Amino acid sequence: MISEETVRELIAAAGSAREFAYVPYSHFTVGAALLGSNGVIYTGCNVENASYGLSICAERNAVFHAVASGCRSFEALAIVSDGRGYTSPCGACRQVLEEFEIPYVILTAPDSPPRIVALSELLPLPFDRTAL
Repeated sequence: MISEETVRELIAAAGSAREFAYVPYSHFTVGAALLGSNGVIYTGCNVENASYGLSICAERNAVFHAVASGCRSFEALAIVSDGRGYTSPCGACRQVLEEFEIPYVILTAPDSPPRIVALSELLPLPFDRTAL
C-alpha cells in the first residue's frame, strides 16, 4: 500500500498540474500525478482540442510524460478535478493504466477523504498482452 504522506504529496502535485489544464470547451479541469518506481512524480493535465478526439486526459498525459522521460514502472496515480464528486479515469485511461500495470489509483473529491482503489477494481477484465 502507499503511505499517507505519499498520498498527500501525489494529491498536491495533481492539484498543481490541474492549474495548467487547457479546457476551453468543457471547463472541467483535471490534474494527475504519477509516482514512478524511481521516486519521481510525473504530472499531466487535460488538454482539449476543437476536434474533440484529439484531446487528452490528464491521466494519459502523466503516463506519456513519464514514459517520454524514461520511466516505465509505477507505484500509484492521483487524480484531482474540479468536479463535485470523485473523478474516476475514463475507459481509455484505464486501458493505458493497465498497460503499465499501475497498481493504485487515488481518487479525490471535495470535502471527502481520498479513496485509494486498485486498478483491478476499475478495470476487472482488461484487454492485456495475454490476449495477443
